[in-house]
Amino acid sequence: MKKIPTNIITGFLGVGKTTTILQLLKNKPEGESWAVLVNEFGEVGIDGAFLTESGAMVKEVPGGCMCCTAGLPMSVGINALLRQKPDRLIIEPTGLGHPKKIIAIIQSEHYEKYIDLKSTIGLVDPRNLSNEKYTSNQNFNDQLSISDVVVATKMDIASEYDECLFSSWAKSLPHQPKFTTINHGELPLHWLDENRTVEITIEEHHHHHAVEMVLEPGQKFYRKENKGQGYVSCGWFFGAESVFDFDELFSMLSALTAERVKAVINTNKGFYAFNVANGVVSVNLLSIDGMESKLEVIDTQLLPWDQLEEVLLSLLIEE
Repeated sequence: MKKIPTNIITGFLGVGKTTTILQLLKNKPEGESWAVLVNEFGEVGIDGAFLTESGAMVKEVPGGCMCCTAGLPMSVGINALLRQKPDRLIIEPTGLGHPKKIIAIIQSEHYEKYIDLKSTIGLVDPRNLSNEKYTSNQNFNDQLSISDVVVATKMDIASEYDECLFSSWAKSLPHQPKFTTINHGELPLHWLDENRTVEITIEEHHHHHAVEMVLEPGQKFYRKENKGQGYVSCGWFFGAESVFDFDELFSMLSALTAERVKAVINTNKGFYAFNVANGVVSVNLLSIDGMESKLEVIDTQLLPWDQLEEVLLSLLIEE
């Protein structure tokens, strides 16, 4: 079979990976069919709903770094997508993952006949370059050190200082990647076909992996937690019959101070995607119908999950 052009799009939490992939899917060549393998730190899997809305073939690997356990979670997802013969494969690792091992798996003998690995795209919010919390984080640096192209996102809300800082920082990176800036996730397609220039070395690491969960008859929801690399997450999964009050849900999400919040929720105003980053709540109406509701909260410290759950349950509209 023809080798499938494949890109890894990496970057830390909240940098805009899913937004950028959605824009790439929107602007892909007419007639092409693209596939996306998406990995999330949280246990319930949110991004797949965002991406499925775009019409892409999507497989999810929730619950931590997908390249662990001898690469089995990742391989299962890749194999399922390759069988559908896409024109391009995009891999979105978790913002808390290890993309070096992903590259090693893709370049292994098992996939050399099927995958043509193109550039790895590393996204960075230039506003974070002034924050030692990010610049000293090992994952943050590991992700960008293997990126053939480094992209500053969210330039529409960044300052001139942020832009200058990004430029000097990118030029100082030891592996000297190509770099560019974008607004609203609008990454030009030509960056995907840049050749790889970064050589990698692999270090062993281990993570917990999620087990697929389903609701039992009569069970309204389940909750799952995860932790690793200095972060904790808690996710809730509700059946398709659960409907939430939109206005009260928006108020609750606006009040959360967590590092990252994502949700796809069935509300009394329709099925919506909620995205909370840097204290800003973004909302998008989805055309999905009859899907389950999911919410994931990620932070650097344990939050009062039981209290948050009580609030969440109070927003359910009784039918």
